[in-house]
Amino acid sequence: MKKVLLTLLGILIILAAVVVIKTYTYPFKKNSFGDAEGWKPAKNDSAVARFSGGIKIPTVSTGSLGEFNYAPFDQFKEYLKSTYPLVYQNTENVEVNKYGLVFKLKGSNPKLEPIVFLSHIDVVPPGDADVKNTEENIFRPDDKPLDPVSKVAEDWDFAPFSGAVANGRIYGRGAIDMKGMLFSLMESMNNLIKSKQTPQRDIYLAFGFDEEVGGKNGAIQIAEYFKKKGLKFDAVYDEGGLIMRKGNVAGVDADVAVVGCAEKGFLSAKIKVKGLGGHSSMPPMESAIGKAAVIMQRLEDHQMKPVITPLVKEFFDNIGGAMPFTTRMALANQWLLKPVLISQLTKNNTTNALVRTTTALTMMKGSDGTNVLSPEVEFVVNFRLLPGNTVKDVREHIAKATKGFDVEVEEIDNTREASAISSSKTKAFKLIEAGVKEIYPGAIVSPYLTMAGTDAGKYEIVSKNVYRFMPIRINSSEQQSIHSTNEYLSIDNYLKMIHYFEFMMKNYDK
Repeated sequence: MKKVLLTLLGILIILAAVVVIKTYTYPFKKNSFGDAEGWKPAKNDSAVARFSGGIKIPTVSTGSLGEFNYAPFDQFKEYLKSTYPLVYQNTENVEVNKYGLVFKLKGSNPKLEPIVFLSHIDVVPPGDADVKNTEENIFRPDDKPLDPVSKVAEDWDFAPFSGAVANGRIYGRGAIDMKGMLFSLMESMNNLIKSKQTPQRDIYLAFGFDEEVGGKNGAIQIAEYFKKKGLKFDAVYDEGGLIMRKGNVAGVDADVAVVGCAEKGFLSAKIKVKGLGGHSSMPPMESAIGKAAVIMQRLEDHQMKPVITPLVKEFFDNIGGAMPFTTRMALANQWLLKPVLISQLTKNNTTNALVRTTTALTMMKGSDGTNVLSPEVEFVVNFRLLPGNTVKDVREHIAKATKGFDVEVEEIDNTREASAISSSKTKAFKLIEAGVKEIYPGAIVSPYLTMAGTDAGKYEIVSKNVYRFMPIRINSSEQQSIHSTNEYLSIDNYLKMIHYFEFMMKNYDK
């Protein structure tokens, strides 16, 4: 018995030694990070004012079919024309499906594949939260900047379409999502034209107008327009990732710039469950709502299998070197500790979404009376598909969860597969990294999986290099203001974003 115990102890010691050695020798990316200062913006009140004016135009998109009020979109088009005459005069510009805007700045070498930068004109509704200050035309660019918010606000500091400039910020619906990027692209191209620097390859800007409701009339039509013209892009750049402030990525003591090299797919299913209706005084042993509850419990208790995909592995390999030893140990020794690692990842909402197709029960409808049994109950479940899982897999998963019940399943909204994965070894990606280091030298830059949907995926028909990244440095509370209350973009972020895109346009072929 003693020999057995000694043998086991010896095996454990060897195993521990192997784990420690592998942890220290694992090829995590070497990152030079810290608090080094990068490019600092000069005061530019006119650029801020132009952006503020664009926020004041309420280009709200609502409804799954994109049937919304287009009058503000007409106003917005005219605003861009009057605000950026140099861009209109020095580019080939067209309207696609009336409200999609495309600009082409001609390069010196037509043999090179062009690049395209995306944005979208539409914003989500502002909600009905209270407004603290209803004063109009607030423009105080010299205010002392406030620190970033530490929690999501309950009220708007200024009206959502005021475009107020105060406290070192530009306030309003769409400030981050996504007029900030749109106006920074227009400013960057305007500056490039002013400087009379001709890029080697053609540079396109493409702005959709219904991204928030699926992009059917905007981005899809623009991408088809490019395809019909026979265009192939060396790179497509869109929204998706951000620069998360130090402390906002657990365990990493540095800013982390996450670049979406892929995005999750989407499937929303309305499940109608049938049962016996009637008066609640004589209920059946199992009601429609009870049956629906069983199905919903199955969906939540038996979710799709978590897996560390190659893209997520690359993300951890890039940031792992900056993480605590125990985390590095789990990442470096997945041959032994993968079950433990996955168990920990699935306990956190954010990291769980990185490693599995998520399941979210979002809506439910039954009887309208307190004493009425509905013969049919319906609920909606939303899946965000991990690359590697397919729409077919999800449909089979739903069929398994509803087995034994009388149900109807209807897919609503825009079902789509997860996107392809773009390589991080390309010139297009390396330039993102260089652009980030230009403004934030201490940031770690890494490929990432974008959770939400963007217009980017529609452009896979014209490019294999599609990247989702907006170069703004924010914390998690600021990020949560997107589609929520009191959305703002700091003046510093906006001016740095202009410089970043100008850097990209000037240096793509250097």
